[in-house]
Amino acid sequence: MHAIVVRQPGGPEVLELAEVDRPTPGPGQLLIKVAATGVNFIETYQRGGMYKVAHPFIPGAEAAGVVEEIGEGVEGFTVGSRVATAEGQQCYAGYTVLDAAKALPVPDGVDLLTAAALPLQGMTAHYLINSSFKVEPGQTVLVHAGAGGVGLLITQLLKARGARVITTVSTDEKEALAKGAGADVVLRYDGFAEAVRDLTDGVGVQVVYDGVGKDTFDGSLASLRTRGFLVLFGAASGAVPPVDPQRLNAGGSLSLTRPTLAHFLANPQERRWRSSEVFGAVADGSLKVRIGATYPLAEARRAHEDLEGRRTTGKVLLVP
Repeated sequence: MHAIVVRQPGGPEVLELAEVDRPTPGPGQLLIKVAATGVNFIETYQRGGMYKVAHPFIPGAEAAGVVEEIGEGVEGFTVGSRVATAEGQQCYAGYTVLDAAKALPVPDGVDLLTAAALPLQGMTAHYLINSSFKVEPGQTVLVHAGAGGVGLLITQLLKARGARVITTVSTDEKEALAKGAGADVVLRYDGFAEAVRDLTDGVGVQVVYDGVGKDTFDGSLASLRTRGFLVLFGAASGAVPPVDPQRLNAGGSLSLTRPTLAHFLANPQERRWRSSEVFGAVADGSLKVRIGATYPLAEARRAHEDLEGRRTTGKVLLVP
């Protein structure tokens, strides 16, 4: 089968299309024929060396497809079952092996490309607003990268909850997308902290959801009200330098957390809760998933270049 192999850390040019052996499911596992794979910033961090991995490796943790083989001891799935995951391995490939415990059933009415676009960003949006900081109706929230995959989903979920949503974007096209998702106010990045203060009568917002990182971190802290929360869940612009905790005191007894999805999928019950709510919302039409771009698997390099260059909106997919 074809797969994307990374043999050493580097830029997008190290993403190499190669012929590799098709995997075989072991006990408790499923062999999935991949219909589409989600492209996420974590793979750029792994590829570039920010996150350490053993080389050579095949990137990719998010995919959707059809079960082709079932390992010993697996219950609840049959050959032909449609599944998705945000916790896979080696998903930049035509086939992948997945622990059955981490397979998410894809409900009727949700196609496999949409299913591949949803697990990581959908469940991230879910844990951010339900667990990292539980947003209540009437609260004002700042979401960076409002036209990105997480940004579009979290904005819809926040509006359904009754929050006031302020987002940041970089272009007019992205502003239109953020407004289409329900954002109340869409700002550019330059001077966003001052604008947020003006929009909140000098008080600031209860929470900032920041997946951008280095370029927005200082402004995010400056956008918070007393006892506000900064939820730093990504580093699209680069890693945030070390932070003196005294800054949190001086800013008004602020709270800072750096969560990751894996810690919010701690058991089967939590995994099914998050996945069933986001997949259910897509199935009933209340949550819209934007697939901004699809690339053939062989063009994984271009997908990474466009993602890192902030030339994408919504979800980016690879199709074997």
